Amino acid sequence: MINREDYLMIKQARDKGCYLEDIACQRGCSVSTVKRALQRQGPPPRRKSGVRQSKLDDFKSVIDALLAENVWNAEVIFAEIKGQGYAGGITILRDYIHPKRTLRESKATTRYETAPGHQLQHDWGELQIEVGGELRKVYVSVNVLGYSRRFYAFAAYSNDAEHTYESLIRAFEWFGGSSAQVLVDNQKAAVLEHPGNGQVKFNEGFLLLSRHYEFQPKACKPYRAQTKGKTERMVRYVKENFFQRYRSFESLEHLNQQLGDWLTNVADERHHDTLKEKVADRFAKEQPHLQKLPDIRYDTSYRETRRVPVDGYINFKTNRYSVPSTLVGQQVSIRMGLDRQLRVYGPDDTLVASHLLVDAKNRWVLDATHHRALYDEIKVETRDLSHYEEVV
Repeated sequence: MINREDYLMIKQARDKGCYLEDIACQRGCSVSTVKRALQRQGPPPRRKSGVRQSKLDDFKSVIDALLAENVWNAEVIFAEIKGQGYAGGITILRDYIHPKRTLRESKATTRYETAPGHQLQHDWGELQIEVGGELRKVYVSVNVLGYSRRFYAFAAYSNDAEHTYESLIRAFEWFGGSSAQVLVDNQKAAVLEHPGNGQVKFNEGFLLLSRHYEFQPKACKPYRAQTKGKTERMVRYVKENFFQRYRSFESLEHLNQQLGDWLTNVADERHHDTLKEKVADRFAKEQPHLQKLPDIRYDTSYRETRRVPVDGYINFKTNRYSVPSTLVGQQVSIRMGLDRQLRVYGPDDTLVASHLLVDAKNRWVLDATHHRALYDEIKVETRDLSHYEEVV
């Protein structure tokens, strides 16, 4: 019996004008076999082997397509094909994927383990995702406890200093305590200079944050991302698991809500292959070693100053927001929090106004109580209506 390769060789030889007898001699078959192959335009159909079909066979094309898109997480692929009708288990799926993992590039490195509560590793990842019906670039901060591998993830439209500090604070609050050390990449939000002699110059804002939460700041070696390999892997885990399960969101708030549910129900419940233990159980051992959080939360608001003009409105990102008219001509400080609240503080640093930021441009936002004194000063002349009746 000839196979497809034999048929292609036969067809190629015949197209060159070779005689059937010569082709049969070259392929080691009869002239009749050559004739039938040319008439059939292919090799003979395969006979049914009688081997039982696997439940995975109908879904191998879907699996291969996901692997080609660099989706290698078996749990994500299992959820995807299960939604398409797959009725088998995850074991045969893992067996199918395992031999193909050699196609992935990998770099070996030395694993470094830390004591409970000693270190938290911080890093950012980015990706394009649909938010509110639009494709947006979203940054995802991942903060991993070195001992238990429990982590907290936070999505934002920016990875600047304020969002970096906010992500760390939210991580501490999520864990119920802070670590003794925080390891960061050489991003400007945390590290200004990291020369070869090891004398790191940290961002002043990051140092203030470290003093507030009493942790030691530490920067990984330049061009040595493996130093914080735990968080590098968790960034990839979030991308390959969470963002493969959920691919569109109504808003950034909706994204972070879904992310929080996933952290509790999936990430915390996973069984860590290296630790041979469930992450939530491992964290229960680490939590008592975390440092107590301070009574006052660190303020991560953006801060600017303004001088109040005569109309009693201050300008912020093309929109105008009212402040008490008694502050006209005075300098005030404004703070824009990540909760989208614009807060205005007077010369004595007391809160004098608070507005929810508007997304539109060139709008006027008024709190009527701010300008009540101006309205009261306006005197409108009134006349007795009988005067007009006499004229009529």
